[in-house]
Amino acid sequence: MNRTLVLISALSAGLMTTAGVSQTAAAPAPATAASAAVEPQAIPAKIALVAFEQAVFATNEGQRSVQQIQDKYKPKKDQIDTLSKEVDSLKAQLQSAPATLPDEERASRLRNIDTKEKELNRNAEDAQTAYNADLQEAYGKVAAKVSVTLKDYVSKNGYTLLLDVSGQQSNVMWANQSTDVTQAIVTAYNTASGVAAPPPSGPSSPAPTTARPRPTTPKPAAPKQ
Repeated sequence: MNRTLVLISALSAGLMTTAGVSQTAAAPAPATAASAAVEPQAIPAKIALVAFEQAVFATNEGQRSVQQIQDKYKPKKDQIDTLSKEVDSLKAQLQSAPATLPDEERASRLRNIDTKEKELNRNAEDAQTAYNADLQEAYGKVAAKVSVTLKDYVSKNGYTLLLDVSGQQSNVMWANQSTDVTQAIVTAYNTASGVAAPPPSGPSSPAPTTARPRPTTPKPAAPKQ
């Protein structure tokens, strides 16, 4: 999914107006559009970088949401893993079968393996799709709130430009690490939200897929500003 570059500029333009219009018949002529236009002004730049997507998932609320989704899909993942082991076992049994195994028996085993493998792939794909949808929804909810904290932070700290470097194809090739406000945003949001850090869990439970070819898991897109 495409991510939207979060680009916030503190540059602003005012509109000059004329005042003191005389109430007499000899009022001066109105200013022309050219004379009323505001001249662009260069101001000192203060640029900040943020890995917005990573920041969202690094917040206590983001981590809690991911844990809840993983817990939700753990039974399905266990079911898929069990079926995957069964398919692997059936294949191993067929490979180790004697050469004298009747053709009918060999064909029956192949059909059984094919049926179970199709079921495995179908279940894995369905679970992956549902997992991605839940993850995307959870990300969107937290991202919308983190975005408010982010804008408030850069505004209060006098930044004139904010660049999102979440994407692998970011145009930022190098930057001083002192310009990265990602952790500062995570800390600020955790403080504002009041959400406690989730308790440490066991080994991370990935999306409910198998080792076989499966749909890739795209990163959730940041909400458009």
